[in-house]
Amino acid sequence: MKQILSLSVIGFLLACNNAAEAPLSAKQDSISNKRVIDLTHEFSEETVYWVTAKEFEMDTVAAGETDKGFYYAANNFATAEHGGTHIDAPIHFAKGKQHVDEIPLERLIGHAIKIDVSKKALNNPDYLITIDDLTNWETQENQQIPNGSIVLLETGFSKYYPDKETYLGTSQRGEEAVKLLHFPGLSPEAASWLVANRSVHAVGIDTPSIDYGQSTYFKTHVVLLSENIPAFENLTNLNRLPSQGFDIVALPMKIKGGSGAPLRIVAFLSN
Repeated sequence: MKQILSLSVIGFLLACNNAAEAPLSAKQDSISNKRVIDLTHEFSEETVYWVTAKEFEMDTVAAGETDKGFYYAANNFATAEHGGTHIDAPIHFAKGKQHVDEIPLERLIGHAIKIDVSKKALNNPDYLITIDDLTNWETQENQQIPNGSIVLLETGFSKYYPDKETYLGTSQRGEEAVKLLHFPGLSPEAASWLVANRSVHAVGIDTPSIDYGQSTYFKTHVVLLSENIPAFENLTNLNRLPSQGFDIVALPMKIKGGSGAPLRIVAFLSN
């Protein structure tokens, strides 16, 4: 069942990110004129998790008519922090950095851009997004990646989700499956370039990890998270976004002391 977002709440959140002071009613009117794109995979027994992580489980507590005549439904669920559409908090790969509950909302809400490398990545499951991919976007858009932006990377791999064999490179699980992973990611060099040259707030990708599948040292994670730049992984519907001119709201479950969390992330586009 599709969830309906409260435009008044989203209007308030985006207003918090806007430096210019304006009446909240004006912000709400502005948001109500935008199209909402859900960038989140649903959570179920099909959800794709890292090959060593606990998969999603849901148990039915109740589902039916009560003896008092009303319907009642409730479930219990259990899952790893890192699976499905989720956030990597800085502490995940950087000692002493922010836990998921400590990430400022300003890093999770705001203007965003999309860099599309799908033509390259779909032909090479080990593709590493390069500095040239980032600077080519700037050349095509005739501007630098804006400071404070959320950078989304489209590889096209979300079209394979939840087929683990194609999306991850293997349907096997456990430690032995790690060496079988094949999917694109952001190169450590490009991550370092972003950190050194562009003040971005977060980076997201439509693959299982911001590092490519064959990574063993997870250098891209280390580079970004060491600078308190969170990563969004397993995104979807990036093909429905333009290259720029849209806003993102990415709100994770607020797990105290968490290294990551399930994420509901949506984009707002002008009609």
